[in-house]
Amino acid sequence: MTDTEIAAKASFETIRYAQLWEDADCLLLGLAGERKPLSGATLVSICAAGDNALAMLTLDPDRVVAVDLSAAQLECLKIRIAAWRVLDHKALLELMGSRPSTRRAALLDQVAASLPESSQAFWAPLKRDVEIYGLGGIGRFERYFRLFHRRVLPLVHGHATVQALFEPRSQEQRQRFLDQRWNTWRWRVLLKCFFSRFSMGRLGRDPAFFDHVEGSVADHVARRVVHAIVDTDPTENPYLHWVLRGTHGEALPLALRPEHFDTIRERLDRIDIRHGSLEAFVATGEKADGFNLSDIFEYMGPETFSSVYGRLVDAANPGARLVYWNMMVPRRMPQAFSSRLRTMEGLEARGRAMDKAFFYSDFVVEELL
Repeated sequence: MTDTEIAAKASFETIRYAQLWEDADCLLLGLAGERKPLSGATLVSICAAGDNALAMLTLDPDRVVAVDLSAAQLECLKIRIAAWRVLDHKALLELMGSRPSTRRAALLDQVAASLPESSQAFWAPLKRDVEIYGLGGIGRFERYFRLFHRRVLPLVHGHATVQALFEPRSQEQRQRFLDQRWNTWRWRVLLKCFFSRFSMGRLGRDPAFFDHVEGSVADHVARRVVHAIVDTDPTENPYLHWVLRGTHGEALPLALRPEHFDTIRERLDRIDIRHGSLEAFVATGEKADGFNLSDIFEYMGPETFSSVYGRLVDAANPGARLVYWNMMVPRRMPQAFSSRLRTMEGLEARGRAMDKAFFYSDFVVEELL
């Protein structure tokens, strides 16, 4: 079996995402819903930076198979596993960049010492960046947002306005704040320029990730900003906080919350890291009880999507759920599989309403009958 078509188009040699930009609260809702825990299950996850593979351990599965085409992204998970083992929770947040720190270089040395030489060699040239920005701030996507909040956003909104965005408000008050203080003509021009397909492809995501996108990327971002600022509470949104300020603030993604630290640490041996494609997992003949598919289907043409989807269904146990996101390319269960799976509409609606990683327009949960 061959890799999915994106492997031939995009570069996977460096860290693209140094942290996860999909909300693990939505992911766990989709995978488990009312069925928690998933004791005895085998779960498969696109690795990316590894945060959501770690979050999936809180469901108590037997295994979480973390798969990625990018060896660099797998290194992000490997060093997280080492950090959970070596550090306490406070030091972990400092190393990740969620909290200020003057000792990240020493923490990185402490954690990397427990890794194989190949992993130590990978992280050695990144030490200075980790020291400044944290493990969660050194990817290409995070550099894009750093340029945004340090250089571009100040041209539109001052520090006081950004601070005010994170003050507690009712939904009605948040709408008023958006209308009266945030959504200025300068902000609208910024969206059109900085979040255009050209700018995002050149500075943030790989241009190949937009091959199947139709319509304006900037208009999509503008709509999703309303969700982030009005529909959900900015004070509880670590992703919005990072985009606008470069840290997670008082809110944290699920895997980094203190109440999950010990649970994840105790279950780290359940993670199975594999370099390759989802098709490579399918080729082993193994079966899974749930799939975290990130937004990978957006990068595929319709025929490739249908083919890969079918292979995943063949590798799924009865009752297994496929959980994934769409940002701008609509991808849902191909009609050919409608007799084999059902759409979990209630879970999807709840997930869309609560999704703090606000870039995505759709949240999909489909269950094998």
